[in-house]
Amino acid sequence: MQNHCVVLDCPSGISDFQALFRFPRDPNRSEKWLEQCQRDDLKEKSAEQLYKYYRLCGKHFEASAFDSGLRCVLLFQDAPGSVLKADAVPSVFDGPGQPQSGQVKRGKETTKDSETERRGRKRMKKAPAEPITETVQNVPEEDEKQKYLKTLLEVLLLLGEQSIPPFAPCNGKDDGLKSCNFQALLEYRLNCGDEVLKNRFDSSRQNCFSNELDMLITVCEQYVRSKVIEGVKQNGFFSLLTGEPVKISGEWCLPVFLRYVDQLKSHQEKFAGFLTFEGDENDLAEKLLSEMTDRWDLDMSQCRAQAHACSGTHSRKIKAFASKLVEKYPKAILTFRSTNPLTLSLANNMGVSGVQLVLSTFKQIELFFSQSPLLQVEFEHAISIFYPDKEDKAEELKKICRTSWTRRNDGFEVALDVIEALLLCVDSVHDNEDMRWNDQVTHSALEISKALTDFEFIMALIVLKNVMLLIQAFGKNLQGKAVDIHSATASLTAVLQSLKEMSDNIDVYHDFFYDEAVNLAAAMEIPVKVPRFFLMKRQGEDGSTQEDDYYKEHVTVPAVKHVIGEMNDLFSQDHIKVLGCMCLIPDIIEGKKSTQPDEESVQVFSDDIPNAGSLSAELHCWWVKWSKKGKGETFPSSLHDTLQLADVKFFPNVMTALRLLSILPTLALEDTSDVALKRYRMYIENMPDNVKSKSLALFNINYDVGFDLDSMVELYQKTYPESQEVS
Repeated sequence: MQNHCVVLDCPSGISDFQALFRFPRDPNRSEKWLEQCQRDDLKEKSAEQLYKYYRLCGKHFEASAFDSGLRCVLLFQDAPGSVLKADAVPSVFDGPGQPQSGQVKRGKETTKDSETERRGRKRMKKAPAEPITETVQNVPEEDEKQKYLKTLLEVLLLLGEQSIPPFAPCNGKDDGLKSCNFQALLEYRLNCGDEVLKNRFDSSRQNCFSNELDMLITVCEQYVRSKVIEGVKQNGFFSLLTGEPVKISGEWCLPVFLRYVDQLKSHQEKFAGFLTFEGDENDLAEKLLSEMTDRWDLDMSQCRAQAHACSGTHSRKIKAFASKLVEKYPKAILTFRSTNPLTLSLANNMGVSGVQLVLSTFKQIELFFSQSPLLQVEFEHAISIFYPDKEDKAEELKKICRTSWTRRNDGFEVALDVIEALLLCVDSVHDNEDMRWNDQVTHSALEISKALTDFEFIMALIVLKNVMLLIQAFGKNLQGKAVDIHSATASLTAVLQSLKEMSDNIDVYHDFFYDEAVNLAAAMEIPVKVPRFFLMKRQGEDGSTQEDDYYKEHVTVPAVKHVIGEMNDLFSQDHIKVLGCMCLIPDIIEGKKSTQPDEESVQVFSDDIPNAGSLSAELHCWWVKWSKKGKGETFPSSLHDTLQLADVKFFPNVMTALRLLSILPTLALEDTSDVALKRYRMYIENMPDNVKSKSLALFNINYDVGFDLDSMVELYQKTYPESQEVS
């Protein structure tokens, strides 16, 4: 069953969602529809096959083709509320290469032979049905089991595409499979006269569908993943990306994405599924690699980069996995993932209790203000109170705080600018003197207030702000345009030198940080003290602990060390060389005003480019081509635009280097290429925990892979050869 319109180049289902309608079962009407669509490749399909597996969207019908008097709630029929008239024929085709103004495009003249052939076809329609019978006989008759499996798969795929859990109880009932969505849709088809289901279950309705459901879900998962992996294999090199582990069915699962450049030289990032993320970190690393290579059939020797977004207790496990991957496949360099600001990514996997307190409070703040727009009004009023003489500054902060400011590259700096106003806001909400807020809101306000008035929070926030200031501009450029990324590469040495200077003079820097924290705490009337859990651990020990020494040892020093270590790991020499290949972009070449190619960076791909021996000469020609810009001429300024150049094929080494650079997770995807990540986040955020499924998430996120029911039935029969027909 197709989930898009059969008309070529029709955007329905991709960028323009329209109702879809089945082809008619009647052969004559079906042929009329097919003629209008100009799909010669489907002429061999029978009317029954067209009816089952192909759709036409509503935008190709005139308004008069709809029967406005008929309304229905549709499950498998294809329009939300409207029904086509019995004699409706598509007549609206506006796209390029499609019939125009209700008429099929034809040549200016029709030859005598073609006219005779057309008349012959008309006579065949009026003649007895022998020719049609002969055509049908050429199509192998499906056995009942195959038809039955296709029916079940159709239902399951429809549920998956719409993100409807097939096994979730309906109407609050909990009486087993009979009340689940999968069962309900199958019974709807059965009641509508589906002959396949009727023949199968008239005698025994109680055994309906339950035995096959788990096996069908497994087969769907295998099929979708095989399609994703097949796309990766066809395009060669790829990078591996993982997200924050999530809990599904009681176990931690690691989401895996694969990024590559397709045959059209466009970025692609696909969701490949979940890996079980449980167990000892060393055994787990080996297990994850084995799962991807053996069960997923992923050729890890083609992996050229890896990036991970993991925080808290899971960070040690993901680091062990990253190390194991580099150990086995040295070309899979560890990189930064562009989906989060660099400053936030570095803080996320920092094992410092004060830092984790800051990050968890940030999440609470974001959830708090999402509960009501009136809370934002309250916050902005508090900002005005603390900036009475700085209206420009107040307006700037208000504008920033209307966005997801806790996830900004400069989020720690913004937090310090608004922390006093934020405390005033949450305290006012918690007091709730005018009874405007419900208990949930006031409780959230209290929790945030407790965190903001903890000196450990204040100290950790100030350390984060000052340390991250050294890399803030670097991280911002990494998420900018190609020319910004190129300049960021050149500035890395200075960034690392600044961090080293801070580490070498940590006593002096800590004194500045501590004094700043004490002054802010005094302004907010917060007592300076060490965390209670630390005092409890020190009970019975001799000597007292100075607050200054505690925060130096447990916040400042580990935070600086962590950032330096992570920056060195994430931005290795090979990673910087790969980023240096941004110099291949024509606009950057022209801007540098240099005729000398930067061959050293491209040499990082010497084992992967097709002809390393000709690299120098090829780069020289490439530089000469783009080193001078004519008056009014524009050069490509992005990776995508450079890859789309018609004559890049004459520079095979350059084209390969650009493709390899494009899969680097450090670089942000084009807006149209991050669909998988957006769908993934939508599934995880909106699907209730009790019905989340690793398998269903996979084909919900990848519902556009192009399902072939015949291939899926074949896979089912191959996977479960011992399965017997349901009685």
